[in-house]
Amino acid sequence: MSNRWSKMISDHNSTKTNLALAILVLIMFSCGKEEEKVEEVLRPVQYQVVGTFDAQKIRTFSGVAKPGDEKDLSFRSNGIMTVLNIRVGQQVKRGDLIAQLDNVQANLAYEQSVSGLSSAESTMFTSKTNLERTKLLYEKGSESLSSYENAKNDYQNALSQYESALRNKEIQESQIDYGFIYAPSDGVIASRDTELNENVSAGQVIGVLNAGAQINIEVGIPENVINGISLEMETDISFSAFQDTFKGTVIEIAPSLDPNTATYLVKIEILNATSSIRPGMAANVTVNLSAQVTEDNSIVIPVKAVGEDGDGNFVLIIDAIDDETAMIKKQKVEIGELTGNGFKILKGISEGQKIATAGLQSLLNGQKVRL
Repeated sequence: MSNRWSKMISDHNSTKTNLALAILVLIMFSCGKEEEKVEEVLRPVQYQVVGTFDAQKIRTFSGVAKPGDEKDLSFRSNGIMTVLNIRVGQQVKRGDLIAQLDNVQANLAYEQSVSGLSSAESTMFTSKTNLERTKLLYEKGSESLSSYENAKNDYQNALSQYESALRNKEIQESQIDYGFIYAPSDGVIASRDTELNENVSAGQVIGVLNAGAQINIEVGIPENVINGISLEMETDISFSAFQDTFKGTVIEIAPSLDPNTATYLVKIEILNATSSIRPGMAANVTVNLSAQVTEDNSIVIPVKAVGEDGDGNFVLIIDAIDDETAMIKKQKVEIGELTGNGFKILKGISEGQKIATAGLQSLLNGQKVRL
């Protein structure tokens, strides 16, 4: 009995021990999993590569590809559109009927002008016959000079009314023609802005026709750079859609600021465009403004990249650890002249280094960040 009791106690203790070990292993496993889940969250940082004053003159702007010959399609009169023969992407030939108005008012006005012309023509012929008869009688002495003069005046008035009625008929005929839109050239319909049976007004754009294969780039240039842009300036153009690069030349510069974008619209012709470039594609346009200034190799950095504390001015250098992470290093600098591109730096940093351009007050010396 004693042995049996001892065995039961031993088995119970063994069970408790095994349970404790299982719980310990489970806790260690859970902790290990939690540790695996904990990842270091690095703050992203904006930075810029330090360059010389002339290097700062290499600027890149975002633009959009546009057709070189873009034509707005519109009527020259008002009415309800009864024919609309276009869809986006449709190829059209010169002379194809694009759209037509009902022309009810124009046709009525034309009919009235034809009737008016017929009446004026009849009156003119009557006056002419009367003038010829009066002239013969006057030459024979059977009519007075005043009668002859009156007959001449009547004929001149009738002739003037006839010529006016004829011009009115031609105008009303043109109004009917204004109710038709024909393709001005071969091309592709880029947009359709109206629908069938819509009441449209004169000058209202119902669609846009891209004519020709030439593609241009339109880019907004800020006011602090626009004076460095000139006609026929060469540019480099790249697209996010593919890796090919292209050469371009400035062909148009807007004379006034666009109030919606606060930029000047500049149009650039692509010199070696290919069929892969389509209207609407996003483009990057790089211009070299260094030709506008004398050579200057001074280091220049943006004003927002320079901080100040009790020891003077400083910048935060980005020391790269790998392709994605870096370490912040606080560096004292000596600043010089303030230019349109930022401060000239007399001492402290060199060309090619990376510096933070935002969040200087919240970044710390030695902090690890994400590029």
